[in-house]
Amino acid sequence: MRAPIEFRFISGRDGNRLRTAIFEAEAGRSHRGVCVLLSGQTEFIEKYGEVIGELCARGFRVATLDWRGQGASRRALPDPLKAHIGDFAEYDEDLSAFMDMVVRPLGSQKPIALAHSMGGHILLRALHAHPQQFAGAVFSAPMIRAQTRGYNPHLARAMCYLQNLSGHANDWVWGMDKRDPLYMSFSGQLVTSDAVRWQKTQDIIESHPEIRLAGPSWGWLEAAYRSMAAVCAPGYPEAITTPVLICGAGKDRIVDTAATAEFARRLPHGSYLQFDDSEHEILMERDDIRAQFWAAFDAFVAKYAP
Repeated sequence: MRAPIEFRFISGRDGNRLRTAIFEAEAGRSHRGVCVLLSGQTEFIEKYGEVIGELCARGFRVATLDWRGQGASRRALPDPLKAHIGDFAEYDEDLSAFMDMVVRPLGSQKPIALAHSMGGHILLRALHAHPQQFAGAVFSAPMIRAQTRGYNPHLARAMCYLQNLSGHANDWVWGMDKRDPLYMSFSGQLVTSDAVRWQKTQDIIESHPEIRLAGPSWGWLEAAYRSMAAVCAPGYPEAITTPVLICGAGKDRIVDTAATAEFARRLPHGSYLQFDDSEHEILMERDDIRAQFWAAFDAFVAKYAP
């Protein structure tokens, strides 16, 4: 990973400790402004080293963070492997603090954004609440509707609600305690078909096991369900005026690609592109898939960060 010009911790609006980083554009490149890079659930800054380098090579200064409860940011529960949150408004506050304290001091030009999965979901909330904040946004498999992988979606939703109602908000969602990434095999993972890139992430986790995260609590899942329902409600995507490119993964086993495509069609200034051979993590996929993604990214941002 490129050496950052700044790694620092900031305090969110509720005092939560968040790790942030800034990476300078590659020397000799025309400066194209700032790209805000927002990762998905369980992820961390180091995982995006290759992506950060590719953005810097395109002339972008990159600003990114570890969301609360993951990476090197403060964990919510005593068990550091468990993702937990009470409401997605907490993520909204973290993004607002990050924009105010890290991104805005980098210049007056509106940044563009590149966001994956849960990071994409949080970004959609920001685009709805703050329509003038970004010049444009590119999404990789945003979390619009979660896959339930064999469980009836209505039953899964009801079970999550009942688990929270009965006082189990801080407990693991069933099976998530068995998905410690430190002991995950390539055959057991669900996010990429590229074994080499997957192993690079594993090497980082093995070297720094303290930054890993296994999966969510019932409380996190309940908050996610509420937020997904809000984002998909009538009028919500229709009110997002920022230019948007949404990329879906045809073989996604984490989020529902059909729901993602339908959401994109409701955006007044949105376009949709599907990578049929990709698993969930398009940015961590094989070279041929990533080449298609970067071609689409370049064509999109040329209009908004020339």
